[in-house]
Amino acid sequence: MLNLIGRRRCLSAERNSSNVLLFIDSSAIMQWHRSMTTSKRVQDRSKKKRVHDLEIVTERHKILSKVLLIFEVLKQEPQQIISIRELDDYRRQLNLPKPHKISAFLRKSPKLFELYKDDRGILWCGLTKEAEDLVREEEAIIEQHSDKAAELVTRMLMMSVDKRLALDKIVHFRRDLGLPMDFRNHWVRRFPDHFRVVQPFKPYDESEYLELANWKSSWAMTELERKALGVMHAPDDHVPGPLSLSFPMKFPPDYKQVLSRYKGKIEDFQKREYLSPYADVSELKAGTLEFNKRAVAVMHELLSFTVGKRLVTDYLTHFRKEFVMPQKLMRLLLKHFGIFYVSERGKRFHVYINSAYEGSELIKKHPLIVWREKVLSFVGYRKKKETMDTLTDLQEYEDDDMFESESEDENVQVENNKLTMGSLEGDFLENESEMEIDEVCSAYRE
Repeated sequence: MLNLIGRRRCLSAERNSSNVLLFIDSSAIMQWHRSMTTSKRVQDRSKKKRVHDLEIVTERHKILSKVLLIFEVLKQEPQQIISIRELDDYRRQLNLPKPHKISAFLRKSPKLFELYKDDRGILWCGLTKEAEDLVREEEAIIEQHSDKAAELVTRMLMMSVDKRLALDKIVHFRRDLGLPMDFRNHWVRRFPDHFRVVQPFKPYDESEYLELANWKSSWAMTELERKALGVMHAPDDHVPGPLSLSFPMKFPPDYKQVLSRYKGKIEDFQKREYLSPYADVSELKAGTLEFNKRAVAVMHELLSFTVGKRLVTDYLTHFRKEFVMPQKLMRLLLKHFGIFYVSERGKRFHVYINSAYEGSELIKKHPLIVWREKVLSFVGYRKKKETMDTLTDLQEYEDDDMFESESEDENVQVENNKLTMGSLEGDFLENESEMEIDEVCSAYRE
């Protein structure tokens, strides 16, 4: 019996040893393979071209998103209080890794969150009087702009190829469009003239979709067109079609050499005609220059809808099929760096409309942005430093990893953070591309 046990132990040890050797061999092979490639991740490349001011905006968002998530958790509680033990269930959504304590996270903002122990020694969290006032203020702002938000959701449906979008996807835009927390359960049913909730694929798919109820010609006009014409809406008989409007561009100072070299190609791109995001695309051929420019117009329009003129790039890539956009959307964003800026800090990429910002401030601020700035002024309140206006200030605030990454309504995996320099090169049509990514990178090294 003892010999049998001994043989089993020896066999187990041999298997473990074999597994270790296999793991070492595969790791060595992977390391060797990485050493043989000259490609770099997008994040590594982007360090040479970051726009300091917009990185500040990204850092602010990463901090603020965590606070807003806790606000929403507390708002769902009957008395707007929750035990730290229960709040720990939201650790993943907060991106607050162990061993950090949630209580330490909350103590960083004593003007927003109150902590106290009950008779049993259980630690509870609640909102301060200032925070309660802020919550009511946000609800009032959202309600006040509800009709406009309904228009934006309707226009998203009008841009989609089937005039229908999954609610699971629209919910990602909830905060960015200024939609209420009850968006999915109640708000979407408040506007039956605009859209309706349907389940078109039952019984195979129980998912709910939002479907366009009525086409509104006066809304089928892009934000760029409205600004150029100085109108709020199009005429009732408006029919969307080809456009020749230029996109506002804004370049970092480091791009002077690139601009002088590619000025002609940029001008050609701006002059090229493209279909309106609201026009029928059934005759448009994928991969053409017109197809790609229309995709730029769609992304610009979607970003224009948001209160911060900013989105997590995942939210755009999830709508490739619905809005008829290229599969490799990130490349298009990076390519048109005069129109868009992609921030690759943290686990998620954020894309901005360059022209919407002056430095780190939005030129035109939605009331919700003003409100969020007020919330941020209460975060991490310290007598020694009452404001966080620079990237260094924000990074110092994050030194303890409390705010390592941003929080969102949904934990969506980033699809593009493994793009390599090799994959970014050579994806454009020969002799017709406005600018090559490797040329853009080399401009920063010159």
